[in-house]
Amino acid sequence: MTYQALVTTCEEDGSISSRVETLSEDRLPDGDVTVDVEWAGLNYKDGLCLTGGGGLVRAYPHVAGIDFAGTVRDSLDHRYKRGDRVVLTGWRVGETHWGGYSQRTRVKADWLVPLPNRLSTRDAMTVGTAGLTAMLAIGRLETLGLNTEGGEVLVTGAAGGVGSIAIALLARFGYQAVALSGRSEHSEALKKLGAAAIVAREEFLAQSDKPLEPARWAAVIDNVGGKILGKILRQVKYGGAIAAVGNAAGINLETNVLPFILRGVTLSGIDSVMQPYAARIAAWDRIAENFDLAAYGGLVEEVGLAELPEAANRILAGQVRGRVIVPLA
Repeated sequence: MTYQALVTTCEEDGSISSRVETLSEDRLPDGDVTVDVEWAGLNYKDGLCLTGGGGLVRAYPHVAGIDFAGTVRDSLDHRYKRGDRVVLTGWRVGETHWGGYSQRTRVKADWLVPLPNRLSTRDAMTVGTAGLTAMLAIGRLETLGLNTEGGEVLVTGAAGGVGSIAIALLARFGYQAVALSGRSEHSEALKKLGAAAIVAREEFLAQSDKPLEPARWAAVIDNVGGKILGKILRQVKYGGAIAAVGNAAGINLETNVLPFILRGVTLSGIDSVMQPYAARIAAWDRIAENFDLAAYGGLVEEVGLAELPEAANRILAGQVRGRVIVPLA
């Protein structure tokens, strides 16, 4: 039987191109569970994989798509049987292993998570890697002492997938979420998700820099890194924490020791790619119970397989808000 996939190739001149192709089952990657993919998501990493950026893809031809949800077609692993609904995020699928931009794929059973009953496969990709990362970040901050009485929680890159879902979840849990964004046109949408205030990126960066700045934030979920993260570190309250999840503004970090030794600030990294099974299950269950999918619906865009290369360029240029999802069934 055949299936369709978006196949990315490296041309003789070194350029990267992608097109929808019809493949036979002997082209499926190695694994012990075959999944009929129903929905996939578009993430920043997918943008890099589809354009050849970041050196994430080492072998061509390639099928990108770092997260997907669907139904088990057949399984050699006792944990999954035909008809089970599953979701996959991370494990370098879509980077070193063929991913979700395919109507069918095959993966290791260890990489899958059973889909909570409250979520459809479309819901799962509305949340996707972005939502899982946001929930992991909130959980880490709570472990480090965050509570609803602590004060404002800043979310940078707030109009993106991780940021917008983090705003919605923080508001749902009773936190005072503040959105930092360079895209003022999305301010009203962020307020509808629950943002208590909006901070413009330009105004934030225009403030004078000091080794230690007035303390404002009880905690931070940072999606951008770079100069913004360095500045935020100097503004976190005593005993506060930052969950660093992204590097859209760069991988460099310029800071000093004062926030750490005078205010006891914690900088904690969040990696969603290699998270253990139990942590994934806990995060997905909490998402299923608390995330308001209906309220988030206006920030979801659907694109077809053939439209993904154009969408990849948009997400890398910071021109995508919320989540982009791909129907495959």
